[in-house]
Amino acid sequence: MSSVLTLEPVPQDKKKAVAPDGVDPVGHVIRYADTPGDSARDVAYPERELPPGGIPAYLEARKSGARSFVLWADPQRQARLATLVTASADDGVATYRVLGPQGEPLGTFVREKALSGSGLRTRWTVTQPGCPEAVGYKGRIFWWYVWWLLFPVQVAIGVGSVVAGGGDVARGPRRIFWRTGKETPLEFQDDQVLLHAQWCDWRLGAALVALLRSFDSWLGAPWDDRRK
Repeated sequence: MSSVLTLEPVPQDKKKAVAPDGVDPVGHVIRYADTPGDSARDVAYPERELPPGGIPAYLEARKSGARSFVLWADPQRQARLATLVTASADDGVATYRVLGPQGEPLGTFVREKALSGSGLRTRWTVTQPGCPEAVGYKGRIFWWYVWWLLFPVQVAIGVGSVVAGGGDVARGPRRIFWRTGKETPLEFQDDQVLLHAQWCDWRLGAALVALLRSFDSWLGAPWDDRRK
C-alpha cells in the first residue's frame, strides 16, 4: 500500500490574518494519508527560511534554483520536523540537503534541469541514507512530444486568455516515477507525492512535495514565491 503527501494552503480567516504578536500565520500545510482515499491528517507546515537580505534576496536566489525552507511540526512553529537547504545551484543543476531537527541528514535531492546535461527532461535524484538511489524524470517522452506538437495552439490560447480573460492552457507533463532499478519507491502525480516503499522516510517525502511544488510552472502557483 502507498501513503500520500499533499501540500495545501491553510484556510485563513481574513479578520485574524495576523496573530496578536504581529507574526503572519503559516500559509501552507502538508497532509498525510496512509493510503489513497483515506482521510488525511496535518503533519507538517512548510515555511521559507529567508537569507540575509530577506524576501528580495530569496526571490533572486530562487531564480537559479536555490530553495530554503523549514517543515514545522505545528502551526505555532514550536518544533522542527526537517529543514531543506541548498548545497549548490549552478548551470541548471541544484543539490538540496534535508536535515532532521538535530541537524542529522535525512536525504539529498538533486535537480538537473531539462537540457542542462541530463537530457530532454528534468531529472530528479533522491538519496536517503542506507537506501538505494532513486532517479526520476519529469513527464513521459510520448506526452512531451504531444505537448510540443500542440505548443503553437497553446500559445494562441494563452494570448486569447490574456486578451479575453478566458481559455485554459494545458500544462506540460509533470508526472514523475522514481526508480532504483528494482522498484519504484516514489511517485509524483496530481500535485501529490506517493510513497510506495516502506523504507521511505515520510519527512523526506514531505520535503520533496514542498520542493516540487515550489517549481510549479508559470501556469501553477509556487507556494514560496510570495513577495510579502
